[in-house]
Amino acid sequence: MYHNSDSMYRPRLAMVEKLQQKGISSGSVLEAMLRVPRHLFVSDALCYRAYDDTSLPIGFGQTISTPSVVASMVQSLKLTGDEKVLEIGSGSGYQAALLAELSSSVTAMERIPELAERSRSVLSSLGYTVRVITDDDFNVIDSVFDRIIVAAGVAIMPYNLLEKLEPGGILVIPVNENGRGHRIKRFVRKKDNDYFEEVIGMATFVPYITSRMPV
Repeated sequence: MYHNSDSMYRPRLAMVEKLQQKGISSGSVLEAMLRVPRHLFVSDALCYRAYDDTSLPIGFGQTISTPSVVASMVQSLKLTGDEKVLEIGSGSGYQAALLAELSSSVTAMERIPELAERSRSVLSSLGYTVRVITDDDFNVIDSVFDRIIVAAGVAIMPYNLLEKLEPGGILVIPVNENGRGHRIKRFVRKKDNDYFEEVIGMATFVPYITSRMPV
């Protein structure tokens, strides 16, 4: 969606090459990360660090996640371009942009209204059609999705989210590991309402705080 003529293209290309070296093998994910201008999702003061493999503050005690963690989680969704995706804890909107590059539709849920509005503005300016909502809009969320990704750490696994998956759907979520960071878990819903579960990595996320998790 974004053109490669901007001045940050070379740093972005270097980031993608490093991601490939770290084991990100999906060509579509790597191409999406090359297209999406991460520097536009952080403050001007941090623009020069936008393509380092590190998390960066975005205000309100929140961060934009490390590119390698984002790439790994998005890759694990196995998107083909036809999926309806729900993102919970969307923050700056960067991951939502990647999801928009790789899927049919994206609903991004962010509990902090100021971040929701800021990400909505950036995503729109880049031409992405992403539905950005806040916790107060939880009642407008569709009943089921093909993919769900949670971009903040949860203390207790919200198993009700599994019920929002279509058969064959995938949920990726960081779950607290006894205060030692988060296990990134991947759940696949089987047709008989059973679930396949695996741990795909470890990382540290800001906590997801909400009085309302989609039900």
